[in-house]
Amino acid sequence: MLGDINEWPATTLDWKGFGKAIDDNAMPKKKKYNVNGDSGIKAQIQFADQKQEFNKRPTKISRRSLSRSISQSSTDSYSSAASYTDSSDDETSPRDKQQKNSKGSSDFCVKNIKQAEFGRREIEIAEQEMPALMALRKRAQGEKPLAGAKIVGCTHITAQTAVLMETLGALGAQCRWAACNIYSTLNEVAAALAESGFPVFAWKGESEDDFWWCIDRCVNVEGWQPNMILDDGGDLTHWIYKKYPNMFKKIKGIVEESVTGVHRLYQLSKAGKLCVPAMNVNDSVTKQKFDNLYCCRESILDGLKRTTDMMFGGKQVVVCGYGEVGKGCCAALKAMGSIVYVTEIDPICALQACMDGFRLVKLNEVIRQVDIVITCTGNKNVVTREHLDRMKNSCIVCNMGHSNTEIDVASLRTPELTWERVRSQVDHVIWPDGKRIVLLAEGRLLNLSCSTVPTFVLSITATTQALALIELYNAPEGRYKQDVYLLPKKMDEYVASLHLPTFDAHLTELTDEQAKYLGLNKNGPFKPNYYRY
Repeated sequence: MLGDINEWPATTLDWKGFGKAIDDNAMPKKKKYNVNGDSGIKAQIQFADQKQEFNKRPTKISRRSLSRSISQSSTDSYSSAASYTDSSDDETSPRDKQQKNSKGSSDFCVKNIKQAEFGRREIEIAEQEMPALMALRKRAQGEKPLAGAKIVGCTHITAQTAVLMETLGALGAQCRWAACNIYSTLNEVAAALAESGFPVFAWKGESEDDFWWCIDRCVNVEGWQPNMILDDGGDLTHWIYKKYPNMFKKIKGIVEESVTGVHRLYQLSKAGKLCVPAMNVNDSVTKQKFDNLYCCRESILDGLKRTTDMMFGGKQVVVCGYGEVGKGCCAALKAMGSIVYVTEIDPICALQACMDGFRLVKLNEVIRQVDIVITCTGNKNVVTREHLDRMKNSCIVCNMGHSNTEIDVASLRTPELTWERVRSQVDHVIWPDGKRIVLLAEGRLLNLSCSTVPTFVLSITATTQALALIELYNAPEGRYKQDVYLLPKKMDEYVASLHLPTFDAHLTELTDEQAKYLGLNKNGPFKPNYYRY
């Protein structure tokens, strides 16, 4: 069961004028954030389901091969096709390079530290579209609500994430970071963070062994032990539970933003194995209704255009799943003139699709005729080998869900089928009779494997993550039990309010009489926890 948030603690929102208006015209001065970090606890445990020998270093060939990760969330993608370093780098593994930043530190592992200048420019551009994080950073000039926090993170390392990390540093935290999937990292951004003193272990195109090695380098360091976890997909949490369970004695909490990671936390909670409080950011209003909906509404078209150069008008598209991600995809494609079908298991979402003007079908009914298949369910085997065999020639297949399990890509790696790399993240899979399908990002998350996403939307999610970290870190002992908690409406409303000035938006204020009539506090929260936006 979820933790009780009817009497939500005010630690975060009471933090010295935390709810005061932000001067949007005032921007913080340029500042370098130096983050220390050199150590950890060594504790080894053997598990039956551990499928690899971690200490064995792979050959250079195996490191370059982008094999399917045993972690379902580690191989979904969140990286930009526009990366400066996508194809120009040499083939030497970063693990074989001896690199130091300008301060002489070598506590990082990135593709090329010399690209830091390019990454810094990207971060500065992202800052302009992330007003709430910049506001928190400005406020941190006097207060350090994360002073003493040692945050280990495993998220997608993009310019937007860099703004979050540097904000956490400004709030007083020390950070160590790895990428949550093998294609997620913008190499130049990782270099910029390493140059600023952040121990970052990530590069675009990691092998499976590299992926786990990077996470281990963040966690297992002499003289430094994390007391907070920021995760996206649950791989970092999973690794600590498997390899270093004693670390949880000092960890105050976990903040998780993905549906996959939250599902893992609920599994741990149900089994009685969740030993610290956890914040479910994924199901917060500011994540689901903005990141999931508006982000996907814009980025689905960007990802498809960059990879296929196709025209959408008149194309037949089936979108599997009509949650917030599916809604965004359908709205965008319909606006471009596509004929959109929807598959759903939930009668409520199904009815929403029908009322929005989409035809509800079973995948088998339209699989032979559609031009594009898009999955966004968070489930597994939504598109099976049987579906793939029945698709028309040149059908485009892609995934917009968090995990890479929705399309049965493994079934396509058979001797009778030929794989042909057309361009980065685009493969033709060719059948013996000459039929081919166009598979994007090997079934991983399309938008950030093959394009970019709107920075402003990520600002909303990143601000929610930062506030969740502040709340868990500052909460007195006993306030949160070993359970999974949803964010309160008050915090969601606060995050939203920080972004309204960007649109020159002006909220209407309740009068005392109106507030009394509705039974509300004039300052919120304005909706009960059960309200569906």
